[in-house]
Amino acid sequence: MNKKDNTKLAILLVIIFGIGLFYISTDGFRAYTAESARMYDLQQEKPTLPNVTLKDSHARTYSFDELAKDKYVFITFMYTNCGTVCPQLELNMRDVYKQIPSHYFENDLVFLSISFDPLRDNPEVLAKYRTYFDSDGETWRMARVNDSEELTNLLETLGVIVIPDDYGNFQHNSAFYLISPKGQLVEVMDFTKVDTAASILLDHLDKKVRD
Repeated sequence: MNKKDNTKLAILLVIIFGIGLFYISTDGFRAYTAESARMYDLQQEKPTLPNVTLKDSHARTYSFDELAKDKYVFITFMYTNCGTVCPQLELNMRDVYKQIPSHYFENDLVFLSISFDPLRDNPEVLAKYRTYFDSDGETWRMARVNDSEELTNLLETLGVIVIPDDYGNFQHNSAFYLISPKGQLVEVMDFTKVDTAASILLDHLDKKVRD
């Protein structure tokens, strides 16, 4: 083997080693960004949600467990002053909602948008905000978690990153979260893929009905 061939072989081995290292470090190419890694890890861990206390747009107070009893809960996290991703997040949630047959909302499913800005997002603000997205306040509720420790625990459990800035806004990540009737995370979904999210949700609902 001549020198040129040796060089080609060395380059090939480096490339193969690099690909192998990247494969291992990204869980088989699935976690190639921080956000996709977070979603993948959550999907594997399937944490149980803490039983936080919610106050919704009708000024009703109840625990998450009360709301979610025997139901799947489809969740987003947002704040009403958000002028960037939140409006699109909730519009996409609305589009998922419209793909779900209404009979599932009787006993099997509830949609829930949770504000992480409880100081500003009081029931009156949430009541107005939900009308922008055709949320009825019942089968799709908008609520806040008043207790700061409960809110922090909930966000940390689901890996939701919320960083306030100096102007009353927040940097945050966004996704769809599906919680099982047992209060356990079962799916973390890309909120930009509406049809995929609706299909995944319907699969879980159909299985619940069959079981």
